[in-house]
Amino acid sequence: MTGRVQDKIALVTGGASGIGRAIVQALVGEGAKVLIADINADAGHALADELGSAASFIRHDASSEAGWDEVAATVRERYGRLDVLVNNAGILLKGSIEETSLADWHKLLRVNSDSAFLGCRMGVELMKDHGGSIVNVSSIAALAGKDDYAAYCASKGAVAALNRAVAAHCRRQKYRIRCNSLHPDGVLTPMTVASYPPGIDPQQFTIDRDPMNRMCLPEDVASAALYLASDESRAINGMELRIDSGQFVMSI
Repeated sequence: MTGRVQDKIALVTGGASGIGRAIVQALVGEGAKVLIADINADAGHALADELGSAASFIRHDASSEAGWDEVAATVRERYGRLDVLVNNAGILLKGSIEETSLADWHKLLRVNSDSAFLGCRMGVELMKDHGGSIVNVSSIAALAGKDDYAAYCASKGAVAALNRAVAAHCRRQKYRIRCNSLHPDGVLTPMTVASYPPGIDPQQFTIDRDPMNRMCLPEDVASAALYLASDESRAINGMELRIDSGQFVMSI
């Protein structure tokens, strides 16, 4: 199957590396034109150059309301419309409820939750006349608590709850905007690899090595995002798609 998102206009936040980069590559590979938004300008420009005319870049702080106004103006100026929004930008900070500072709590909510709110609000405004798909990258941590990531769980839980509210609102308003969330477990990205001790090969913890492992690849998440961005999922709305190789169902 080719051209699954042919000529659709997509915006991917946190699109310069990790999961976002894989999603950008998947969308471009299936015919979309993609605006890469990321705070890392060097990586963002490099990816846009690598992908050619199908991609462009804008430096973007996803937690900034003014930044989203600039992105909306750029989308209108460069493309005239928006068909797909992937709210992927996020950070990971470790800490139990006893260890987490209020500053870290606010930082996680600002980057992970505020960005999804601001993105969904802009996405609905740009899509409500013609329809589209919003994909919110949450986490399995939003559904199953992790004792050592209290604030992260909360920030991603907010994304999941917001996702359902946006889906319900768009259906009620008959906007033809679908809003779905992705919930990966461990993903082998530069951010997670950096947390491993020296001398440890993270590949040994992937599901390719053992189906009982928890780590998948960014491409596994990108495949799910591509499906939700395409018209193949036109009847899917308000869904929480787990990408965890069955980790969640085995824990309950």
